[in-house]
Amino acid sequence: MNRKKLFLIHTSATLVPVFSELCKTMLPGVRVSNMVDDSLIQDVIAQGCLRPRTSKRVTQLVSAAEDAGAEYILVTCSSIGKAVETAASLVGVPVLRVDRPMSEKAVQMGDRIGVIATLATTLEPTSDLVVHCAAQAKKEIKLTSRLCDGAFEALMNGDSAKHDALVAAALQELMSDVDVIVLAQASMARVVDSLQDSAKRVPILASPPTAMEYLSKVL
Repeated sequence: MNRKKLFLIHTSATLVPVFSELCKTMLPGVRVSNMVDDSLIQDVIAQGCLRPRTSKRVTQLVSAAEDAGAEYILVTCSSIGKAVETAASLVGVPVLRVDRPMSEKAVQMGDRIGVIATLATTLEPTSDLVVHCAAQAKKEIKLTSRLCDGAFEALMNGDSAKHDALVAAALQELMSDVDVIVLAQASMARVVDSLQDSAKRVPILASPPTAMEYLSKVL
């Protein structure tokens, strides 16, 4: 039996167990390997945007995964999405940015779409992708972007309770204005899981399970 080889490229080691568990559940017949370079997201945060030198390194990582035998590549960081698309055009295997299936699904689900993030460097590329997916679907949408000021800093300082409270408050506020919410960062998904079902007035999409759902259909 020929098992497909999927390579996951991460910018944080904390995402490895998250995606490993999803792969076990949703891609049981796929061979999975992980590559991690957290300096990529560190550069994006320090520079305030995705610079050419960082994009070049993303391309090198994707190329290295192909050389290592990858038949499909998933890049799990939304902040480097534009570099992922450039890299995809330069290799001979399919490359997926983690937030694309989520963005496409959000466009299908509603006309008023909310995007929420704790990092400005992630909010912009994910918002741009939602707009792009809507244009491809020839659908008019109203996009509302929301940055949770202070949440990322709280998480980095070890105050996860403050992070979760800020994200939960922003989600509740955003729900009254949109049909569906997109989480620009996988780290916010645990906050959604902690909400009561009655508090989830609109669908809230996270990129990891949505990307895995997509891959389960194509691999």
